Amino acid sequence: MIPEPLRQKLELRVAGATTNREAAVDIMKELQRHYGWLTDEALEEASQLLGLSPVQVEELATFYEMIYRRPVGRHVVHVCDSISCWALGSETLLESLAHLLGIEPGSTTADGAVTLLPCSCLGNCGEAPCIMVGEKQYGRMTPQAGAQVIAALRGATEQPHTPEEGSNF
Repeated sequence: MIPEPLRQKLELRVAGATTNREAAVDIMKELQRHYGWLTDEALEEASQLLGLSPVQVEELATFYEMIYRRPVGRHVVHVCDSISCWALGSETLLESLAHLLGIEPGSTTADGAVTLLPCSCLGNCGEAPCIMVGEKQYGRMTPQAGAQVIAALRGATEQPHTPEEGSNF
């Protein structure tokens, strides 16, 4: 169940949109931030708030890579694999980060701290290869620079997950 203050905030967002679909991604992201991922319950709540069928909301949720329909770690590391990033080494970067974390791409570390995901494009081609952690992008990444980002995340993972953290899957 959504807390009343959050429900009111979401209802205002829907009311201010030209169409309900216009507000859909914002609603899903807020619910994801609250739950840690877009749970089935959250999808149903989004459906009710938006006046759309659950299937319509599911279609939108599965279209967007930054909407997570399964649990993720406290930090999600997206590694861009667009043509620009790939040409400048994102495949090696992804493999390096996976090895460092001890997981396969698409997986979460055993401690629930980090989920590693390839993604189609982060829109930062001029800084390729790039990664994104939460809402922050890092450009011109090397395996060594990626290891530094992971080390910083691991230092930050001592904090318990809170809905306010921007690094949800």
